[in-house]
Amino acid sequence: MKQFFKFTFASMLGFLLAGFLLILITIGIIVSAVSAGKNETVIVPEKTILMLTLDQPVSDRSSDNPFANMNFSRPDVSAQLGLNDILSSLKKAKSDSKVKGIYLELGDVPSGQATIEEIRNALIDFKKSGKFIVSYAEVFTQKSYYLASVSDKIYLNPAGDMEFKGMVGQVMFFKGLLDKIDVEAQVIRHGKFKSAIEPFTLDKMSEPNKVQTLTFISGMWNHLLDGISASRKISVDDLTAIANEYKIQSPQDAVSLKMVDKLLYKDEVLDELKNRVDAKKIKDLKFMKIGKYAKAAEADKKSSDDKIAVIYATGDIIIGDGDDQTMGSERISKAIRKARLDDNVKAIVLRVNSPGGSALASDIIWREMVLAKKAKPTVVSMGNVAASGGYYIACAADKIYAYPNTITGSIGVFGIIPNMKEMFNKNLGITFDQVKTNPYADYIPFTRPLSDGEKKIITHSIENIYSTFTQHVSEGRKMTVAQIDSIGQGRVWSGVDAKRIGLVDEFGGLTDAINEAAKLAKLKDYSTMELPEQKDTFEQLMEAFSGDKSSVFLKNELGAAYPYFSYLSRMSRMQGIQALMPYDFIIK
Repeated sequence: MKQFFKFTFASMLGFLLAGFLLILITIGIIVSAVSAGKNETVIVPEKTILMLTLDQPVSDRSSDNPFANMNFSRPDVSAQLGLNDILSSLKKAKSDSKVKGIYLELGDVPSGQATIEEIRNALIDFKKSGKFIVSYAEVFTQKSYYLASVSDKIYLNPAGDMEFKGMVGQVMFFKGLLDKIDVEAQVIRHGKFKSAIEPFTLDKMSEPNKVQTLTFISGMWNHLLDGISASRKISVDDLTAIANEYKIQSPQDAVSLKMVDKLLYKDEVLDELKNRVDAKKIKDLKFMKIGKYAKAAEADKKSSDDKIAVIYATGDIIIGDGDDQTMGSERISKAIRKARLDDNVKAIVLRVNSPGGSALASDIIWREMVLAKKAKPTVVSMGNVAASGGYYIACAADKIYAYPNTITGSIGVFGIIPNMKEMFNKNLGITFDQVKTNPYADYIPFTRPLSDGEKKIITHSIENIYSTFTQHVSEGRKMTVAQIDSIGQGRVWSGVDAKRIGLVDEFGGLTDAINEAAKLAKLKDYSTMELPEQKDTFEQLMEAFSGDKSSVFLKNELGAAYPYFSYLSRMSRMQGIQALMPYDFIIK
C-alpha cells in the first residue's frame, strides 16, 4: 500500500510538472508569434486594393494585447483595429502610388456613431486623390450604409437586405428585478436629467429622459440624412419618406430608390474590381487588409524632436491605475504629467471616449489638465461619448473638438446606496444587529434604510461636487456658473447642440485636434507620441492567463448579451459619488 501511494504521488507530481511545463511552452510560442508579427516587414505590391471590413468594434487605439485581436468563437472575423491605425493608414494610402483604391466589404459595423463619422471623413479625404472606393454588402445596416455612402459605387447582394428606418434609443430597466429580490435603490442626485439612476428606480423612461434622448438621437439621425443626401444626391425629404414608409423591402427597392447602384454577387464585384486595376484575372487581384497595411504605414512614420502627445482617456473613470478598458485616475494623470514635463512635447491632445464615472477620479485628472494647459497648448478630441466625468476632464482644454453625433454634456452627479435589508430578512432569513460608539459609525449602511441624517450628509456631498463641477466648467468654457447650470442638470447633448450652447468649439475628429494643437504650438514638423504606454506583451499574456482580463473571452461567449452583462458589472463596481451618464442606450 505504501508503495502504491509513493507511485501515485510521483505520478501526480510528474503530471503537474508536465502541465506547468506545457503552459510555459505555450506562452513562449505565443510570445514568439506575437513578436514575429510585430517585426514583420510589410511590402505593399503594385496595384494594391486596400480592404476594410470593420466587423469588429473599433477602439480609439490599437491594443498591444495579443488576446485583443483573437476571436476564439469566430476565427473568420477580422482583427480588432484602433481608430489611430485606420486613420493613419487611410492618410498614407491617399498618396501611396501602389494603392489603387479601397474595397469596403461591409455588414454590421459594431462601432459608435462618431467613430464611423471619423472613418467616413477620412474616406472622403482619400477620394480627393482620385482613387476609387467600392462598397459591397450582403446586408447593409444603417451604420454600414452611412459609411458606404461615400463610395463611387455601392453594390448589394441580389438576395441581400438593407435597413433604412430611423434611429431608436432603448434603455434596459432593472426596477422589477430589484423588487422581486427586495432590494431598494436609494438615490440622491443633482440634475433633473440625471437619468443614469433610472434603470434602478423606474420601469420606463421619465419624461425629461425621453426629451433628452429624442433630442440627441434626432440630431444624430438628421446628421446621417444630411451626409447621405450629399453623397448620393437624394433629398433629405426623400430619404425621410423612405424611412417613414419603410420603402426598402427588397434588394431591388434599394436600386429603384437609388440607394445602391446595382445588385451584384461577390464574384461580379470582384470582376468589377479587376477591371478597375487592369488585372487579367480575379486571382491576380492584390487585396491588403488595412490592419496589415497599418504596419507598412507605421514603418514610414516620420520622427521629429518636437512632439504632440496624444493621450487616450477611454472607459469608465475609476480611482487607481485602471487598464486598457477603464480610465484609472493615476494612470491618466501620470500620462498627462509626463507630457507636461517633457520638453520635447510641445502640445497635448486628450482623446476622450468615456461616459464618466467616479467624481473624485475625474477631479484628479482635471487637475492635471489644468496644470498642462498652463504649460503648453491642450486640445480635446471627443469620440463617441465624452459625458459627465468625461466632460469634467475635458472642460479645461484650450479647445474642444467633437463630432455632430458625439454624445456629451451630462453635467450632474448622483449616488446610489442599495438597501438590502428585506432581501436578507425575507429571502435568506438573515438578520443583523449591532452596537456602535457613535451615531454614524456604520455609515454608509447596506443592511438598513438611510436615516434622515445620512441622507442630508450625502445630499450635502452631492451638492458640493455639483458646485465644483459647474465651477470648473464655468472657468474652462468662460461662461457663468448660472449658464452652465442651465445647460447642466445632468442633461445629455449631441455634438450639434453642444456646439450651439458652447460646450464644444469645433466639429472634427482626432486628426483635426492634432492639427489644431500643432497650430497653437506653432509647429510645422512634428511627430506624435501615444500615451499611456501600453504594457509589454508578456505581462498582458500573464494577466490574460490569470483570469483578470477575461472580457475578450466573455464577449465571445455572451455575444449580443455582453453589453447587458458589462453594464451590470460596471454598476456593481461603482464606488463613491458618480459623475456618470446613462450611456448604455442601445442606439440602432
